Amino acid sequence: MKTGKYLLLRRASQLGILALFLLGPLAGIWIVKGTLTFSYTLDTLPLADPYVLAQSLLTLHVPEQKMLLGAAIVAAFYLLVGGRVYCSWVCPMNMVTDAAAWLRQRLGLRMGSAMPRSLRYWILAMTLVLALATGTLAWELVNPVSMLHRGLVFGMGAAWAIVAAVFLLDVFVSPRAWCGHACPVGAFYSLIGRFSLVRVAAVRRAQCNDCMDCYAVCPEPQVITPALKGEAKGAGPVILSPACTNCARCIDVCTRDVFEFGTRFGNTPGETIRLAEAKELQ
Repeated sequence: MKTGKYLLLRRASQLGILALFLLGPLAGIWIVKGTLTFSYTLDTLPLADPYVLAQSLLTLHVPEQKMLLGAAIVAAFYLLVGGRVYCSWVCPMNMVTDAAAWLRQRLGLRMGSAMPRSLRYWILAMTLVLALATGTLAWELVNPVSMLHRGLVFGMGAAWAIVAAVFLLDVFVSPRAWCGHACPVGAFYSLIGRFSLVRVAAVRRAQCNDCMDCYAVCPEPQVITPALKGEAKGAGPVILSPACTNCARCIDVCTRDVFEFGTRFGNTPGETIRLAEAKELQ
């Protein structure tokens, strides 16, 4: 239970959010109405995807006030807890890509095509230009995240083909190709959470035994090195990269308890170590 605590919490979050959306259509219990694009909670609280709002504004159509309010609420939340928390704790595609990563490992597939992580930002820019050029939310017609969630709520239809394509891409072309390299939704939320408060920190990095388990499980392993190995260069132990999804896989897998959740403040080696020692004494 200890080594899978955050995995279980992430799955409970993802499935719980899906359940709230499905209770209405399946059981007539309307706690949440709508989709991840826009929804009402208890017929009162509007929540909207700020990425979809950005596309809407570029179509030169004026969104309703409820859309603006809902997007502001969601953006404020992810500014606090980390934009790509959406990717690991909310997005339904994460379960698909995690399943693909598991199958890839079981099949022993080691090699894959090299895909630059900057690709997702180019795709993000393309989707915004597409909205401006067409005056429509054209990307949302084929966005795997939107299609999967709409499909689960209203019926899959052609969404199965898109989801299957992402799954096969991750298994046979490149490891974590979609979430780690191509998804513009993740790129957008990484920009929102660039200066977010909640962060994972390698507060006991002196205890690291170089087992590399954290690198093996992390969907964005490049974010670990500065915090874990940067002490000689004066780098603090807090993972500040906006690419980090705060998934806590590194916390789960580390047998030396190197990692834990914290904040972006006090990111100096001495201060963070003193905080960790104080917690241990408590």
